[in-house]
Amino acid sequence: MPEAPASVSATASKPKSAPRKAMERLGLVRDIDLALHLPLRYEDETQLTRIAAAREGDTVQCEGEVIASRIELRGRRQLLVTIEDESGELLLRFLNFYPSQQKQMAQGQRLRVRGELRGGFFGREMVHPVVKAVDDDTPLAQALTPVYPAGAGLPQSYLRKAIEASLKRAPLEELLPPRTVPPQLPALREALHFLHHPPPRVPLSTLEDHTHPAWQRLKFEELLAQQLSQLKAQRERAHLKAPALRARREGLPEQLLRHLPFQLTGAQQRVVEEVAQDLALPQPMHRLLQGDVGSGKTVVAALAAAVCMDAGWQCALMAPTEILAEQHFRKLIAWLEPLGIQVAWLTGSVKGKARQKMLDAVASGEANLVVGTHAVIEDKVSFAKLGLAVVDEQHRFGVAQRLALRKKLASQALEPHLLMMSATPIPRTLAMTYFADLDVSTIDELPPGRSPIVTKVFGDAKRDEVIAKIRDAVEQGRQVYWVCPLIEESEALDLKNATDTHAELSAALAGQPVGLLHGRMPPGEKAAVMAQFSEGATKVLVATTVIEVGVDVPNASLMVVEHAERFGLSQLHQLRGRVGRGAVASVCVLLYTGPLSDTGKSRLKAMAETTDGFEIARRDLDIRGPGEFMGTRQSGAELLRFADLQEDAPLLKAARALAPRLLDEHPEAARRQVERWLGGKAEFLKA
Repeated sequence: MPEAPASVSATASKPKSAPRKAMERLGLVRDIDLALHLPLRYEDETQLTRIAAAREGDTVQCEGEVIASRIELRGRRQLLVTIEDESGELLLRFLNFYPSQQKQMAQGQRLRVRGELRGGFFGREMVHPVVKAVDDDTPLAQALTPVYPAGAGLPQSYLRKAIEASLKRAPLEELLPPRTVPPQLPALREALHFLHHPPPRVPLSTLEDHTHPAWQRLKFEELLAQQLSQLKAQRERAHLKAPALRARREGLPEQLLRHLPFQLTGAQQRVVEEVAQDLALPQPMHRLLQGDVGSGKTVVAALAAAVCMDAGWQCALMAPTEILAEQHFRKLIAWLEPLGIQVAWLTGSVKGKARQKMLDAVASGEANLVVGTHAVIEDKVSFAKLGLAVVDEQHRFGVAQRLALRKKLASQALEPHLLMMSATPIPRTLAMTYFADLDVSTIDELPPGRSPIVTKVFGDAKRDEVIAKIRDAVEQGRQVYWVCPLIEESEALDLKNATDTHAELSAALAGQPVGLLHGRMPPGEKAAVMAQFSEGATKVLVATTVIEVGVDVPNASLMVVEHAERFGLSQLHQLRGRVGRGAVASVCVLLYTGPLSDTGKSRLKAMAETTDGFEIARRDLDIRGPGEFMGTRQSGAELLRFADLQEDAPLLKAARALAPRLLDEHPEAARRQVERWLGGKAEFLKA
């Protein structure tokens, strides 16, 4: 039976307090949610330090009697309270205070204070310490005091009381059969009680780096719930129905292969066959197609679409940006229209009669293939027979958007096949967790004729030299990208913007046309600028990251990324992939402005050392961690809060081994394990 929200009966008929609303914003709704809301750190309130023995810079707890209390005006009102013990005096300084606090700290009152000790002009002091009025018999804390993740309007005292109450109510019984938990790990209830109330002598390092056996038990439980959810979603999908799509002999796929102006690589042929085998089954395909920048994923998608359309069904291809969608649209029209296929174009910029015409063609089935942005999944878009949905750069879409695309065929009691594509390769540890329910195809071979890309890292002091290199490249007939992180001036970040750089390069390259492209331009203007660059009329294109994916101009052989330290590693790799698409050796220049952070140094070092997308992805995971790396797979909610995929590989291995056994032999325990840890978030793993 699902666990009830915390204190539902007490609050059902009353308006919710601000702290309770704040807890709900954090997802703390059920008793079990609160029990699993673990401390960020701990404060040691189990011992007292004599005032004279406390060292500056240390956070300590002292106790003494108030010998003076006054309000002073030094630019602003301040409450100054002096306490003393047998060893010395300590000044407490409060810049914000209430009259009740002043009364609490009246002369003669005994106080226990905790804060950072500072050396002030008037002697030793604490600014805004935690204060508790005590007497000679007030005991010290028996356990370390937890400090929890919280938000605005949620005091630690309120959260501690709520968690303490929920720990008593939450169902924390053991769900796992005997001898299935890794040895030396405590019971769940014991582990949680320990982490919420660790004894004073426990080494803080084992709590903070999550290596204590209690933490290991929580991580194992979390990984097991995640693996169970993935495996359950995979098995459920096997019971769903999808159209079995098989191409005819000498049908559209073979015609397309003969029409293409190039030969498929061995890796592309292998992946095309894997996709075709999935499409032929009456269960919905759920496959991730990953390949490095420029590996040729679009033609694989085109051949999958050809299988679908040859079987008499429609295909939809959705991309995150209009520029990327248009690149696909142009390629697919060139490949498929000569074979009699009608390709519809559907984005937010298609309006009025043109939009209605496209909608009618999709609804009637006249349009065999629909290419567009998120506009493809709007309620007004109705497909006659959607058999295959292709989502490019799938990590840029939210879970709800991908689920909506899959439901476009629900009225026929069938689901479309789903092919997701990504140019950000997924490291193996992530594939084993976040994508455990997916079949993964990898294009691990670049098409012949791609030139190597040399990456150079320069400080902004060499900007003039870089502009000189641009001039040389243009004079040799080559084309150049210059990427900026901002469009307009920002007071928060001192960055060169695209508009200023466009003016600077136009002056430096007198006589040479310089284009400007950014996300706020009208779609028609963006298309015109891109067309001029693609056709070679514009030699230099200054752009924001709208050219990150999908842009294919073989004559472009130089890429400059300004303020490269501001970009993520995956984004830098995507940008670099816009060059090296022809036969001429290409260069990517990363311009940075110092001083660099450790993360910035790591990113630029990785870019200079390798062009391998899989190695880039591995380093990106190391730098950012799995939650940020995965982006919208979790719709903004990180599903692994505690486990670390690198450090906890043995626990992941144990969880993966146990999940199928638990589902087969103890299905109710498996269901309750997923409900306990994921609640409603389990739905996100199905997308």
